[in-house]
Amino acid sequence: MTTGAVWLATWLALGSAGMQWEPQTSGTTVRLRGVSAVDGRVAWASGDKGTVVRTTDGGKTWTRAPVPDAEALDFRDVDAFSDRTAYVLSIGAGDRSRIYKTTDGGAHWTLQFTNTLPGAFFNGMAFWDEQHGVAFSDPVDGHFVVITTEDGGATWKPVPPGALPAALAGEAGFAASGTSIAVYGKSDVWFGLGGSAARVLHSADKGKTWSVAPTPLATGEGAGVFSLFFWSPLAGVAVGGNYKQPEVKSGTVALTLDGGKRQWTVPQKGLGGYRSCVAPLTRERRMWLVAVGPTGTDVSKDSGRTWEPLDTTGFHAVSTPPRTHDTAWAVGEEGRIAKLRFTDATPAPRTP
Repeated sequence: MTTGAVWLATWLALGSAGMQWEPQTSGTTVRLRGVSAVDGRVAWASGDKGTVVRTTDGGKTWTRAPVPDAEALDFRDVDAFSDRTAYVLSIGAGDRSRIYKTTDGGAHWTLQFTNTLPGAFFNGMAFWDEQHGVAFSDPVDGHFVVITTEDGGATWKPVPPGALPAALAGEAGFAASGTSIAVYGKSDVWFGLGGSAARVLHSADKGKTWSVAPTPLATGEGAGVFSLFFWSPLAGVAVGGNYKQPEVKSGTVALTLDGGKRQWTVPQKGLGGYRSCVAPLTRERRMWLVAVGPTGTDVSKDSGRTWEPLDTTGFHAVSTPPRTHDTAWAVGEEGRIAKLRFTDATPAPRTP
């Protein structure tokens, strides 16, 4: 049976779960790593070979939004604010780490930031609003590298290294989905790390001061914190594990109720393996969580305390609209894009 046939058979069998991933035609065959849902109709996705695609009709059609002279870049992160405005971040050593922005639906792109710091490797970015954002890199010479913007990306300024905790030997970030960095409100930001330690750094003042705490996620080569989401200044979830051992279930998820300052706990029932991205989902007028990875999708209906498998289709990233969280898009290998479709009679969630 072909890969496409296996995916279709899996999709058809998932109606009893109350939701299912419905495949969409992306128009590309490259690996997609970033996705950003604006609302139920508009979403952007990004990936290898300078690829950016966009839908404005709920995924019925996806169109390319090519970034000039970016064919050699890998866009691991995309943050969109409308059908016209989006940022993309490419990863890589040296000047391959870049940030571009469009304000006309991808017809034109502006190169806003190019890394010039030797040894830096940017992993992801996040935005408090369209004008205020933050991005982070792997440590350089024992110091974390963080940049911020207050003018819509026209300028990106480095956070003084002395404001950040010292990096540990063998510590680094992950760019699997661009979501190992998360923000909340107008000033809170967190980013997760792995390798020698699975730590989370937190700032409550847009990067001026920082704290750091360990998590119980897996450590070692290829292991650590891959994705973060906070639904208040105190409550959040970290997912990850070891991408080289994707079937291993231990060390893949942790919860905090103190903003990640001191305590992260393991939930009662965890994930089905390594997961590279987590996002909120409004369902039955409550906040659920959905986590994706190369071996499948898990859903939590109780703020991360227990998880249950949804299916075994592999994805790298997932995103829900920031205001409503009432649907989800996921992206993965060979241009894979799917939209979450509800198959039960549960009433649609209300917009807050």
